[in-house]
Amino acid sequence: MTERRELPAGVDVRGAASVPAGQDETPYADALRGLAAHDWQRLHVPAHQGRAENAPGLTRIVGPEALSIDFPMLFSGVDQETWRLVTPGRRAPLMRAQELAAAAWGARRTWFLTNGASGGNHIATTVARGLGAELVVQRSVHSSVIDGLAHASLTPHFVAGAVDTGLGSSHGVTAAQIETALTAHPASSAVYIVSPSYFGAVADVAAIAEVAHRHGVPLIVDEAWGSHFGMHPRLPLNAARLGADLVISSTHKGAGSLTQSAMLHLGHGPFAESIEDLVDRVVRSYQSTSSSALLLASLDEARHHLVTRPAMIDRALDSAEEIRMRVRDDRRFRDATPDILASAGTVANDPFKIVIDTRGAGITGHDAQHRLLRDHRVYCELATPAALLLLVGAASPVDVGRFWSALQALPAAEIDPARPVALPAGCDRAMGLAEAFFHPVETVPYADAIGRVSADSLAAYPPGVPNVLPGEILSEEVIAFLRATAAAPSGYVRGAFDPALDRFRVVA
Repeated sequence: MTERRELPAGVDVRGAASVPAGQDETPYADALRGLAAHDWQRLHVPAHQGRAENAPGLTRIVGPEALSIDFPMLFSGVDQETWRLVTPGRRAPLMRAQELAAAAWGARRTWFLTNGASGGNHIATTVARGLGAELVVQRSVHSSVIDGLAHASLTPHFVAGAVDTGLGSSHGVTAAQIETALTAHPASSAVYIVSPSYFGAVADVAAIAEVAHRHGVPLIVDEAWGSHFGMHPRLPLNAARLGADLVISSTHKGAGSLTQSAMLHLGHGPFAESIEDLVDRVVRSYQSTSSSALLLASLDEARHHLVTRPAMIDRALDSAEEIRMRVRDDRRFRDATPDILASAGTVANDPFKIVIDTRGAGITGHDAQHRLLRDHRVYCELATPAALLLLVGAASPVDVGRFWSALQALPAAEIDPARPVALPAGCDRAMGLAEAFFHPVETVPYADAIGRVSADSLAAYPPGVPNVLPGEILSEEVIAFLRATAAAPSGYVRGAFDPALDRFRVVA
């Protein structure tokens, strides 16, 4: 099942020679390289001052070239509008790079972020608070959204997305669910959803945008896992082109910029223009005044790479499809793509997410991931008791033979191992989210935490979807699930002050 797909205006799949005007440029990255070409006497931060001999250990990590372009903000105007004083009539390189990114993703405006999509979610929730005190929110949002809701003292009206308890995956919400929630909560000032899900399920963003706009509120989409969407005709269309007003994009995840770099896109929805100034002010209040030039430059280069090298995306897509085809023909493992597409509200899937069902293969997903790491140096994105999840970079073709040999070498038990329920039921709410977050707390042993009100947002990570929120009553099932996650070789619980979860923080 697929949705309508298209490229950014003017982009041609034949190669870089057909890219739209300007998209073959990397203005910010080039400006940094140009600055580094001069023989500076640098008497400014950062303290290594661009010389490898000043930081030999750091040089061994990132290399001398990285140090040479690690310039601070405001240096010679490459980041700010003051560039016009140096070069009249031209945009500052960073401003130009953001304009090119907006054009590539079909956005009205784009901001580069250096605190990841988590920072983008904090910005978006603060923007939502500027519009009102209530909003409709998908329950399976990332924990950074929950943090943002608490910090902004927002009242969320949660909508539960589809859940596949067998695979251990949460997916999207439907337009009908959003319609019902907005009707029930008319004071809501925004809608906040996730698409695609961690497992690659793409929601009907266009239909949800239509519902939100009809109710007079903007649509915010956490598109962290879809930063490559809309960049190739074989990929789903991205949220900014489907009517979303504000989109959070974790560019390093699928598009290949450096870790912790992200983008925030303002769409062309009917509320985008009215919230633009608010978004810009909130971005400025959250963005570091010492943003990393390396992270910003990586966003410029990642956009350029995707737009100008469609053949690389084709190769990566072909390699991902070859893995799926081999899994479909395998006697032990099963391709779970049909399960993803069958979930309620899903209109497409991310072809770069490969979900391999290990049920019936004589090995759990967790054990498979552990053995792939230990014995074959193959690192998969995620494991659940029932599945392995692979992520293929949008322009990073896979060595299919190496992966397949490692997968086939996994041992099988005579009797299929027991697999616990992947996702526990939700917890009942006892008090408001912000009220619990800022309330005095105490710590208690895990057995005594049963029936107490959680002060923390606790999320099995990955995928980082909170299993219990501040203000919710900790159940025995959720506590057992979180402790089991913490004990797994590749799992941990975000938000837990005790890594083993022997103790929990609860409302006093």
